[in-house]
Amino acid sequence: MKAKTAAIVLAVVFVAYAVLLGWRGVLLIGTGDPIAVGLGIAVLVIPVLGAYLVWRELRFGSQTEGLARELEAAGGLPVDDLPRRPSGRIDRAAADAAFEQYRTEAEASPDDWRVWFRLSTAYDAAGDRKRARATMRHAIARHDAADAL
Repeated sequence: MKAKTAAIVLAVVFVAYAVLLGWRGVLLIGTGDPIAVGLGIAVLVIPVLGAYLVWRELRFGSQTEGLARELEAAGGLPVDDLPRRPSGRIDRAAADAAFEQYRTEAEASPDDWRVWFRLSTAYDAAGDRKRARATMRHAIARHDAADAL
């Protein structure tokens, strides 16, 4: 719940920032000076781009949460029982061993979104956030494709 609250707070802060930045862009355009108008248009692009990126991340989080709820209801959510270091981080060797199991499952059943979701959590446990996010996006796509059928 902390992550969701933080995301909402950051989204609200972004909206305030985008409004202020957008207003500055309008003021620059209103001067009529060609350079200021060009800067004003560029300043207006920043909030639009930022809004798209914030929307995309919030949507990704919502979709991930939905898949987790669905997988939990079916009893297929991976159990977080990996040993941890005193710092609280997951032991790398244990994460790598669990990763191999989930990777094998994903290779055996490439169209099943559930195995891709579990593989994503294994990537995350192993500390590879970039691949975890990419794999979760693949799980979302597989889930959406299964729903479309």
